[in-house]
Amino acid sequence: METTDVKNILGLQLPTDPRWVNLAGISLEEILTDHAYCEQKAATSCISLIQRYSDKDKLVRELSPIVTEEWGHFRLVLAELDKRKLKLGKQRKDDYVNELMKFQQKGGSQEDHFLDKLLIFALIEARSCERFKRLSEGLEDPYLRNFYRRFMESEAGHYHLFIELAETYVDKTKVRQRWQEWLNYEAGIIQTLEVRGDRMH
Repeated sequence: METTDVKNILGLQLPTDPRWVNLAGISLEEILTDHAYCEQKAATSCISLIQRYSDKDKLVRELSPIVTEEWGHFRLVLAELDKRKLKLGKQRKDDYVNELMKFQQKGGSQEDHFLDKLLIFALIEARSCERFKRLSEGLEDPYLRNFYRRFMESEAGHYHLFIELAETYVDKTKVRQRWQEWLNYEAGIIQTLEVRGDRMH
């Protein structure tokens, strides 16, 4: 049921291993640190898109409030760390995002590159949403379960926005075809990282 749910809502081909929540619960400082940097990168990535594609009015208009929202999330996670007397650790290498970047089209047109950028962000938001869902259901702390449920709902909206922006500027058939290619590739990344035992924001 859950696998079908994940596929229908987010399109993700492979759900996160349920044991990931147990691993995440071992060090709350680590999971909150990863989350803080995830939100920070989301904000700066939206700023980069706005700067690069300033001629695309809808993109600029729609992503501007997302920058504020993501940075607000970063501050919320920092506050949670402070409240629990935990430290913001060092930013670690993000194997998941690094592997995603390898699938970007090397040749192709400017439109192809633009489409891939939007779809990468859509994937990252979709996977973050799914992970936050896991945390909202699997952590023992009731406060943290609610904390992550709010983030889950926000990330779901962002995922839809990036797909919508892609379909605004690129032919919908092309978007859907390339999105399916990304979903298949991303499932392979998840499988590989979980075999290796790596964590991902």
